[in-house]
Amino acid sequence: MRRREIFGWCCYDFANSAFVTVVITVVFGPYFTGVVAAGSGAANTLWSAALSVSQAVVIVFGPALGVMADVTASKKKFLLAMMWVCAAATASLRFTGPGTVALAAALVVVAYAAFSFGENLCASFLSELSTPENCGRVSGYGWSFGYLGGLGALGLALAVLHFVPGGVQWVFVATAVFMVLATVPVALLLRERKRPEPRAAAWWRLGWEGIGRSARDLPRHRELLKFLVAFFFYMSGLGAVVAFAAIYSEKVLGFTTAQNIALFASLQICSAAGALLGGWWQDRAGPVNALGLSLLLWCAVALGAWLCEGKAAFFVVGNLAGLAIGSSQAGSRTVVALLSPRERAAEFFGFWGVFGKLAAIVGPLTMGVMADLCGLRAAILSTLVFFVLGLAVLRSVRMPPTARARA
Repeated sequence: MRRREIFGWCCYDFANSAFVTVVITVVFGPYFTGVVAAGSGAANTLWSAALSVSQAVVIVFGPALGVMADVTASKKKFLLAMMWVCAAATASLRFTGPGTVALAAALVVVAYAAFSFGENLCASFLSELSTPENCGRVSGYGWSFGYLGGLGALGLALAVLHFVPGGVQWVFVATAVFMVLATVPVALLLRERKRPEPRAAAWWRLGWEGIGRSARDLPRHRELLKFLVAFFFYMSGLGAVVAFAAIYSEKVLGFTTAQNIALFASLQICSAAGALLGGWWQDRAGPVNALGLSLLLWCAVALGAWLCEGKAAFFVVGNLAGLAIGSSQAGSRTVVALLSPRERAAEFFGFWGVFGKLAAIVGPLTMGVMADLCGLRAAILSTLVFFVLGLAVLRSVRMPPTARARA
């Protein structure tokens, strides 16, 4: 595999991390709960509901899109289209403000759904770009590039806030431009290897028929199914952290927007390091063992966030979370790539997306409802439950011999 093609693939992670870092985590989440839905007693629930609706869309249409991409040999076209839709919706957040709850929620649903579709399609290229021996490292390269992209987007956001009057809303336009420009190497370097399959039905019909076929086949891939259950649990915890970390730091610990950006900038660096180190460790100790270590770290992060009383302590916890998120996300993609049939990669990564997006509904919604009922500090303990359950199921997963640690 040419290194430049792996670089092109990594640039997609670089681009889409700008969206999830700026819009979902750092800037728009607190802006939505503090400005758009200000005065509402259910602002946290409204925010988590918007995220949940977007992921429900991905659950319904994700597997069909994966099959369509496979049978029409259009993974790259679909991949780029999802990025452009996400960028357009992100730029349109410029027009949100106090009282525009419906508009803001609709734009978040469109943007986050497009981001999530693209995430599935991007992951489906991994088995084509790697071997069982280096899959963990290649996946780690992608995630580390992604966190660097998030870091760059945060730097751009900080510059906009400093130099542009009314800069919060213009941050979303700048982020959209960043995303589009970052996908140029993807368009130029990434290859579409498959050829269209002969088909008697329309491509959209094949997609829906493929869902039934995959649903029947998935139980035969027992280890993959067990992993997806574990993945659902720990991604529920991770999804809650991503959706509410900046809201928690602002409302519980008094962080300003600029301080949140500084916190998450350092977190991006730790996440990149975690992805690289996690990818290296996966190829030596095995992806399941590496993931188990990451989940233990996540348990420590959840407890640490609950106990934190000051900003300095939360900076430490945040950077530990960076190490955990980098290694756990890189490891998840590696396990699915190694346990899925290569010729049906997009199809099976569609189901990876289903479990991940179901988690992105359950985790943030649980956190949002608990935050409105019990307060954010008490709600953070719900993530600990998800991480413990994920670790318990993960311990039963057995990888094929080619994916185990090398001597």
